Amino acid sequence: MDYKTIAVADHGLIRTITLHRPERRNAMTPEMQMELIAALEESASSAARVLVLTGAQDAFCSGLDIAVLREMSNKTALEYRADAERIARLFLALYELPIPTIAAVHGPAVAGGAGLAIICDFTLATREARFGFTEARIGFVPALVSAFLALQIGGKRSRDLLLTGRIVGAEDAQRMGLVSEIVPYAELAQRVQSLADTLLANSPQSLAATKRLLARQNKAWLDAAIEAALETNAQSRETADFREGVAAFLEKRKALWKNGS
Repeated sequence: MDYKTIAVADHGLIRTITLHRPERRNAMTPEMQMELIAALEESASSAARVLVLTGAQDAFCSGLDIAVLREMSNKTALEYRADAERIARLFLALYELPIPTIAAVHGPAVAGGAGLAIICDFTLATREARFGFTEARIGFVPALVSAFLALQIGGKRSRDLLLTGRIVGAEDAQRMGLVSEIVPYAELAQRVQSLADTLLANSPQSLAATKRLLARQNKAWLDAAIEAALETNAQSRETADFREGVAAFLEKRKALWKNGS
């Protein structure tokens, strides 16, 4: 398959998917989301036994593209729901992938981009990496990513990141459980290879069965969380705060929330 927003490369049994919109700091668009879903689904049935997810040039993924934000206020409720379902499908495709996944994060990973990074089985980060769930800053609700974030780091730390919308560096991210390991920038590729080699030495059937087991253990809770998130996601896009937040972001000004704060 020919991709426009991502690059897929195989090196032996290791497949690397690179988010490839460097001119937009690898910001996500619906096209990128669909290409990622297709690439992940194809990877599940391929000969690859480890998948590496990374970003082109100096960012991992800066979240949703500004051009997509501009279009949001003109969509119907059904279109909002379809957008949310596509993101849920992407996150689940990554979470349920039967082969081990490694995120190699060397720059900003924000909002949905941070979601992609933390859903991977291993998240390797350089000291230049930054993580944040900034949706509250534009009056949006980080609904879908909240379910996966809670699974990774628990409720209290999730509330910290989701309610403050703050950006954290690699060391704080590691302390909170977002990052598996901090690696010097110059050694990131080598460390990814080393980890992949360790995984390749293990039984592929055992790894796949373990991943399926872990997913099954959380399935009932996650299914319910995602359904609630889909509803909240769509509803939040119809609020006055969301319209004001997006407008303020695009106009590079402070948001004037409905309550006057």
